[in-house]
Amino acid sequence: MTAMPTTGISVTDPYAWVERAARERPDAPFLSTPAGRRLSYADLLAESTRMAAVLAALGVGSGDRVVLQVEKSVGAVLLYVACLRLGAVLVPLNTAYTAAELEYFLADARPTLAVVRPADREALAPLAAKAGCARIETLGESGEGSFAEAVRAMPTADAAAAASRPELPGSALAALIYTSGTTGRSKGAMLTRGNLASNAASLAEAWRFGPQDVLLHALPIFHVHGLFAALNTVLAVGASVILLPKFDAADVLARLPAASVYMGVPTHYVRLLQLPDLDVESTASVRLFVSGSAPLLEETHREFERRTGQAILERYGMTETLMNTSNPYVGARIPGAVGPALPGITVRISGESGVLPAGEVGMIEIRGPNVFAGYWNDPEKSAASFTADGFFISGDVGTLDAAGYVRIVGRAKDLVISGGYNVYPKEVELEIDAQPGVLESAVIGLAHPDLGEGVTAVVVRRPEAATLEASRLEADILAALRARLARYKVPRRVLFVEELPRNTMGKVQKAELRRRFATLYRPA
Repeated sequence: MTAMPTTGISVTDPYAWVERAARERPDAPFLSTPAGRRLSYADLLAESTRMAAVLAALGVGSGDRVVLQVEKSVGAVLLYVACLRLGAVLVPLNTAYTAAELEYFLADARPTLAVVRPADREALAPLAAKAGCARIETLGESGEGSFAEAVRAMPTADAAAAASRPELPGSALAALIYTSGTTGRSKGAMLTRGNLASNAASLAEAWRFGPQDVLLHALPIFHVHGLFAALNTVLAVGASVILLPKFDAADVLARLPAASVYMGVPTHYVRLLQLPDLDVESTASVRLFVSGSAPLLEETHREFERRTGQAILERYGMTETLMNTSNPYVGARIPGAVGPALPGITVRISGESGVLPAGEVGMIEIRGPNVFAGYWNDPEKSAASFTADGFFISGDVGTLDAAGYVRIVGRAKDLVISGGYNVYPKEVELEIDAQPGVLESAVIGLAHPDLGEGVTAVVVRRPEAATLEASRLEADILAALRARLARYKVPRRVLFVEELPRNTMGKVQKAELRRRFATLYRPA
């Protein structure tokens, strides 16, 4: 199904939104924080220009990569906008990544500059130097650090000249977002300026965004949901954002009266529903609740509507394509469905025989200006990810009904989505298999009442470890993983079996493991 955009928002140059708002509504609010920091659109233009000037002084030019691994802050948001101005390519990284994980990203992205937390500089400087990164600077969540100091020292009068505004096509890269498959290392998805701009324009139209809107922002800003779906949609229409440092259910509920839109992941809504004060009155100012990054349980959708009178709007997106579909703003928001294609995007379901008719299960394929330019330094993988007629092969399995609504019924790849974060089993399995006493492992996702899916490891012990106490071996494995992996990737449990189920070709049957342990996290 395809829908066509009608919005007049620029769909090629996202920085033009900042310039337009600063010119037409300079005093309009862009951002505020609980700590009292406030930025107008005129401030946003001035500060992003100063920051872009500092980037240029550090040797960053159009097309150069800038790695960002810092806490969520106003400075981090400004750095993203500064990269848009300069034409630099932002590489945002999860703050939970360990040094071992970061070493790979630095070597692969080959950034000109890495901006990290002040406390991490000493440990990461050798890794950056090894990767050929010319500079490493620091940025703290309260405005401290060498990069922040350089911005403060940049004379306002010199900034505009130092941060020249290049004319860039929509095909120019804007961001490199690392994702993973179930085989091999993480891959950098190349997102263009046109990808970002067109998708924000589609979301603004579909969700009726306007300058009067206030988004309560409690998402991380190192992935496409919090950074692009949230911030770009605000920028596209000149709306404003309340920037929270992290999600806290009680804090979010207390601040909802100041907002008109909230975007979250399913875990957010589960935890909000645990608060007795969540009701029609506490959510009355909010015209739109959006959920994404993981499937929303139908019971969560129905209970939230029962308590608040509001139906959560669920949408479907991924790193390589940004947002693809959305339940309608006006119309049926069907629990378990992720809605029709967004304006300008085509979604189809394909099987071995070709494009499938409505209602049949097959591979979800996507085409549109939202679809990425390919994987960084991996032309073979890029080519294999597209059909002959230009559709991106999502790896998700689903259906498309006669009304155009998409339903996702599974994943061709064994991706686990826990608390809104993607966990790729192969990466975790490789770490587990390297541990003493482990013969082999399989990592699966099991239904979890809070996280959506709980990362779970199923392990076969080596003969010499067969007599070890299971709880002791489980504790040892988890302790080793915590030192090597981001916290959200570490399994909630390690289960032990005599052997992994396999088919006649020797492939591990993870579906059988999911069935066998399906009730592991079910409340007693």
